[in-house]
Amino acid sequence: MSLKIEKELDELVTAKVITPAVQEEIRRYYARDKEAQPNKLFAIFGVLGSLLTGLGIILILAHNWDDFTRATKTIWAFIPLVVGQLLAAYALLKKKTNAWKETAAVFLFFAIGSSIALVSQIYNIPGEMSSFLLTWIILAVPLVYLLKSHAAALLHTLFVTIYACNVGYFNDVSPYLYVVLLGLMVPYYWTQVKSKPEDNLTGIFNWLFPLSLLISLGAFMQGGDNIGFVTYICLFGLFYNIGKLPFFANQKMRKNGYLILGSLGTVITLIIASFEFVWDEYQYFMTSTNDLVITLVLGVAALGVIGYLIAKKQLKVFSLFQYSFIVFAGIYTLIQMGGEIPMVLTNLLVLALGIFAVEMGARKNLFSILNYGLLIITALIACRFFDTNISFVIRGLLFVAIGAGFFGANYFMYKKQQRQLKNTTHE
Repeated sequence: MSLKIEKELDELVTAKVITPAVQEEIRRYYARDKEAQPNKLFAIFGVLGSLLTGLGIILILAHNWDDFTRATKTIWAFIPLVVGQLLAAYALLKKKTNAWKETAAVFLFFAIGSSIALVSQIYNIPGEMSSFLLTWIILAVPLVYLLKSHAAALLHTLFVTIYACNVGYFNDVSPYLYVVLLGLMVPYYWTQVKSKPEDNLTGIFNWLFPLSLLISLGAFMQGGDNIGFVTYICLFGLFYNIGKLPFFANQKMRKNGYLILGSLGTVITLIIASFEFVWDEYQYFMTSTNDLVITLVLGVAALGVIGYLIAKKQLKVFSLFQYSFIVFAGIYTLIQMGGEIPMVLTNLLVLALGIFAVEMGARKNLFSILNYGLLIITALIACRFFDTNISFVIRGLLFVAIGAGFFGANYFMYKKQQRQLKNTTHE
């Protein structure tokens, strides 16, 4: 415990705010928390150590690789795998700490990949990158559950995303196995969410999972159509509504990756769709069955989450961000009428989102949401300067007005908070 906290506790006891017994309980709490920190640090350095050790062995072998016989090369190819398995067995059988398990899991994870690659190189076994990644990922899945390794779970999520990108973006094949592979981590993720909701690792997964889905979505799209905007808007709508579920909504904002990605993604996609050239390029409805099905699945999933929130009476306050994907889907159906009407309606939707964010920030006394709404409006006005013929004088006046709006809104918010603080003090 820091000296500052010790001093404050002594002052509270002297002022008879807390009893000596409570003071002792607080000291014990901080002592337990401090004992847990070295274990976490040991786990982190153990993982880094295993990575550096593995890289060092690879460099040494690579330098002398051509001098080895085929049999020697084969032995060396399996040595990292055997060592990794021995480390994992030792950590499990001896019931070692999490640091040991994390170190063994990371070492064995990369040992599996290196052994597959080396054997393929030694015996000239042909194969595609996607097959190599798929084999590696499947063989490494048990590490997550046997060793209960957080690092292995993170690596699994990262590598399945790489697999989806390799298959979808470079081979033009929809990587449907990605859904299965990512689904293998859902039980682990759910256990982590239920048992350790406040843990930093849970916060990392709250970002990693939606990021993986966002990066991989394009790998499923066949392209050549204009429904992509609706597809991504539905995905962001799903993210935002997941972020509004009771568990995620009660988390700190920085740990709610679903909510932040859903909100930012919705705004950015709509701002891109607010340009005239986007709608001029697509004057009619055109899409593939594959992309239409993906869009419908995402849209229905988002509606399902909204339905769940309504059933649980969690939607006490209306939020335009939660329904913006429905509004934009309706705007998209007007594409047959020409590009001008959908463009104007999209601009109005972005403006409405900005105004709504400003109003919500003012209502909740949150500077972050207030300024976020002002930034949305500013970005929309700035974008309109590129496709409208407005004189520089008017543009300058608009930016002056926006700057004054930023200052005025924050000033009035500050004064409001001061008045509320003063009223609370008087009470």
